Amino acid sequence: MPIDTDFVRRQFPAFAEPSLQGQAFFENAGGSYTCGAVIDRLTRFYTARKVQPYAPYPASRLAGAEMDEARARMAAILGVESDELSFGPSTTQNAYVLAQAFAELMEPGEAIVVTDQDHEANSGPWRRLTARGIDIREWRMNPETGHLDPADLEDLLDDGVRLVCFPHCSNVVGQINPVTEITALAHAAGAFTCVDGVSYAPHGFPDVGALGPDIYLFSAYKTYGPHQGLMVVRRALGQLLPNQGHVFNGDALEKRFTPAGPDHAQVAACAGMADYVDALYDHHFDAPATPVQRGCAVHDLMQHREQELLGPVLNALRSRNAVRLIGPDQPGGRAPTVALALERPGEDVAAELAGHGIMAGGGDFYAGRALKAMGVDEDKGVLRLSFTHYTTQGEVDHLLTALEAVL
Repeated sequence: MPIDTDFVRRQFPAFAEPSLQGQAFFENAGGSYTCGAVIDRLTRFYTARKVQPYAPYPASRLAGAEMDEARARMAAILGVESDELSFGPSTTQNAYVLAQAFAELMEPGEAIVVTDQDHEANSGPWRRLTARGIDIREWRMNPETGHLDPADLEDLLDDGVRLVCFPHCSNVVGQINPVTEITALAHAAGAFTCVDGVSYAPHGFPDVGALGPDIYLFSAYKTYGPHQGLMVVRRALGQLLPNQGHVFNGDALEKRFTPAGPDHAQVAACAGMADYVDALYDHHFDAPATPVQRGCAVHDLMQHREQELLGPVLNALRSRNAVRLIGPDQPGGRAPTVALALERPGEDVAAELAGHGIMAGGGDFYAGRALKAMGVDEDKGVLRLSFTHYTTQGEVDHLLTALEAVL
């Protein structure tokens, strides 16, 4: 089913904002526009609920109820139990807290596998554990293509590996990794998995329960929401890891990995992301469905639209001699996050594009290890062009015209 782009864009106040008119947004991998449902919930909370939640008076009860609603509805879309979902200030912070928990659980000499395809958020916190005697093994991607081969992971796995950390989708390579296959390999070796979904979730919330990882991380500010990190920790692992929260919260799975109190308003506002999924589903589909089924249908709707837009962009870039396209050159199996290594610094080219009404970014995007492994000049970085299902064909045409002018 084709997506109704006009309906989609009406859900985002940014598209009606006068100061943004005439500009095409291609830095969505750095943070998406926020949907109106999230903004409305955030405004309501700060206006009428900005009190300590879970006390007996009405405003407090309503504040707590809105926070509980966000957790329950988002967990249902992700295919997990409500208390398996935690909120934190960012994915980087959530990963850091998890690393401290694993450090308490593991013995010196035991191992964690990380990749050189990762964003620093799901690499740096684990690599730091070498200071505690943990062995860090690097699963390396193909330096030409950026591909992570599961066969190479098998060579790293033995009975000393306790955790395998990898991205669902790299924020510069763009290739979508087979989470279920990788998780099965890790589980067969007796290891848990931690998946960084930050660059995947903006293109449709995954059914984490069906995919099978033990930990799944993503950032709400990239999935049309507030600046929060969402963290799924499945029950078997969550109850095994040492509590990192207040001692009196140790028996509450959703609080074990939140050392400080959460941002009440932003947690509550995350229910607006579920509102948006429901609005898209109800507009495009008639059949009754469970929350996870609705999420999967919207996921496919989004990705189908993005694949339509991605093909012409890749075709235009593939033919340029002075441009190195990072990652796959075909739309299938990759996200619409397109990184280009150029003869000039990516940041300089992004600045030129701004003069043509294109909002894009340049640099290493906290993926310096990946770019270095692929031989990209660290001083130049890359130009990154990223979009989502709310991008229009007209904006893609605008981008290609601007690229013709600056490249």
